[in-house]
Amino acid sequence: MINTTSRVHICPVETCLEMLSGKWKPRILWKIYQNEVVRFSELQRSISGGITAKMLTQQLRNLEQDGLITRVVYPVVPPKVEYRLSGFGYTLAPVLDAIAHWGTENNQQIVAILRE
Repeated sequence: MINTTSRVHICPVETCLEMLSGKWKPRILWKIYQNEVVRFSELQRSISGGITAKMLTQQLRNLEQDGLITRVVYPVVPPKVEYRLSGFGYTLAPVLDAIAHWGTENNQQIVAILRE
């Protein structure tokens, strides 16, 4: 059951998944977590599946609004923008590590299922 005025669910798992849902958010968070600080173009190149600049911008804004990442703009020409996990975003480190571990340990079975 979802509260129609917010994204808060009764179930804490659903609330967490609400913040992390989508094709791109987990990939973006993982890449930022792995590299600590990432520039936009680096992030776009490193994400498999060909995310568009528009979609990446949208997802980064959502993650920033949710307090999971921070965006630092340097006053230089051309503009330099860096993304990093916020303090709140770093609380996801054990979750990201667990997902990566599960994916590594079960890679063959996952690939077989996805090919079906």
